[in-house]
Amino acid sequence: MAGEMIGLDGIVNDNHSCEAVALEDGEVCVMPFHRVEELSRKVRALQRHVHKLMSREIVREHGVMLMLGSMRAEERLAAFLLNLVHRLHARGFSHSELILRMTREEIGSYLGLKLETVSRTFSRFVADSIVAVQQRHIHILNQEALRHIVIQSGGLHPSLQ
Repeated sequence: MAGEMIGLDGIVNDNHSCEAVALEDGEVCVMPFHRVEELSRKVRALQRHVHKLMSREIVREHGVMLMLGSMRAEERLAAFLLNLVHRLHARGFSHSELILRMTREEIGSYLGLKLETVSRTFSRFVADSIVAVQQRHIHILNQEALRHIVIQSGGLHPSLQ
């Protein structure tokens, strides 16, 4: 399974400007970058894989920045839910149900929204029968409606269409 790559921000000046907190159990493989560079010079397939991982992270971060700068609240939350369920499904989980490990406040912080706005938007999605929410358990009832919300802003990544 493909994992996430964190710590890329420390390559440029040997100092990390971010932190990571696990939202659920997982595995971590620590690889000092100098060792990855060394092995990449010897194993071209590894070098290509590392470049692909780094590129994927750049594209993902760019998408988040565009989303924060150009989308309304419901578009941001719809894109967040679609992205999350897509990523979980790629790892073998349901394509329509998930358990949010983040609080509404943490989701708001990530999306650049206030807690009240996140709660109101979830309530609107429930009222429109787009999702069913039971505390942290989310059942996406209408993925097409979520996609439509995001597509109208032009913000849905092609892999989620």
